[in-house]
Parts: sequence; C-alpha cells; structure tokens
Amino acid sequence: MTDQPGAKPLADFYAGKDEAYFSGMRADIVADLPPEPGARILEIGCGAGATGEAALASGRAGFYQGVELDPETAERARERLSAVLCANVEALDLSRLGGDYDVLILSEVLEHLVDPWGLLKGLARLLRPGGRVYASSPNIAHNRVIRSLLAGRFDYEPIGVMDRTHLRWFTPATYREMFEQAGFETLSVGPLAPYSRKARFLNRLTGNRSAHLFQVQIMYKGRAADPAARSRDR
Repeated sequence: MTDQPGAKPLADFYAGKDEAYFSGMRADIVADLPPEPGARILEIGCGAGATGEAALASGRAGFYQGVELDPETAERARERLSAVLCANVEALDLSRLGGDYDVLILSEVLEHLVDPWGLLKGLARLLRPGGRVYASSPNIAHNRVIRSLLAGRFDYEPIGVMDRTHLRWFTPATYREMFEQAGFETLSVGPLAPYSRKARFLNRLTGNRSAHLFQVQIMYKGRAADPAARSRDR
C-alpha cells in the first residue's frame, strides 16, 4: 500500500534497481550514535529498514520512524522499524512525522530530490535543539567525473556518482553550505571512505587543496541549532 497519492508513479522510476539498492545497512552511522535506548530517530529513505533495525537492536534508539518511497520496500521496512510512512517526502506534510527527534538520517537521498534545500529547512524543525544529522551523497567534484567532462562526456550510469536517478549534484563545500543554510551547525564534512595512500600523497603535493578530487561520497555530520538562533538568521 502507499500512504500518499502520487508515490507509486515516482517509485516506478526506481523499478530497475537491484534489491541491494534498498537493503544496505549504514554500520558507520549506527556505530556513531550515542547509546541512548530512548532516542527518537527519523530516517528519510529508510530502504528496507536495515539501519534502523541495527540501531534499535543495539540500544541506540527507542523509536525509529522511516520514510520510504518504494511501496514494496516500505512493507519490508515495517517489519523492522517502529513506524514507516510510504511517501514522496517532498510532497509530504512533514507534520505527519511528529517532531522532537534526536537524530535525522539522510543516506544517499538528497541527490534524488527536486528541492533538497527546502526539505532540509523543514526537517530541521523536527529535530530537538542539538539533535544530530547524518547525511551522505555523491561528490560531483570527484576526479573521474572531471576527467569525463574534459573528454566532453556526462554519461549517466545505473549506479554510482552518475546514477541516472540523481537530480541534484554537490561538492563537499556546497553540501556543507546547504545544511548550514537550513539551520544546522556543521560538525564534520569528509569522505565516506578513507582516502587511499595515493590520494593522500597527491593532496599533500597540492598543499592539501585537492582532497575534494578524491572523495567519491560526501559524509556530513551536524546538529540542529537552537530555534531562536535560526529565527535570528532569517
């Protein structure tokens, strides 16, 4: 079933994806969560619920709300999570998700949205002051993409940085700016996976100014600012 009209047609856009696309578990995020059995966590694009299941089982969450676009995947997630809403989050009345969350997770989601900037501003209001956000997206400034552009190519692929379902593109710098403009305080921005020895060497040769060329994925960690501070910034 779908919880919102219009979710199924958009979900069909992902029909060719392998099942593994929806079933990944973000062990790195779960390991970074504080051991708070009563924590409330919201994950946008929860897939089949593997990350939430691990968070609940490890005592790092007491309530885990997922939002998932694909109806079949959402059904699988409902067997693992506290609650799952099957919806296109950009067309969703966010008040349906409640609020006062301790953690927001956006793993490989924002690049698929029409207006991730606007959505982040809405999601920031659902977090308690100081609540954590974890997000990751592909890095369009990766050297492989730049080499393709120099060759006159911008080819979409089934998976990866150039996944054909991506609508938006970010560099580490613009990713950080998007979150800060939405009212988050940045804790760290870096690669999802450690740099290789070769990448570290080449970055040192350029005075540590080329790290962005070697990040396939961007990993962002931040926290929600106090609502009064957000009001002063607007």
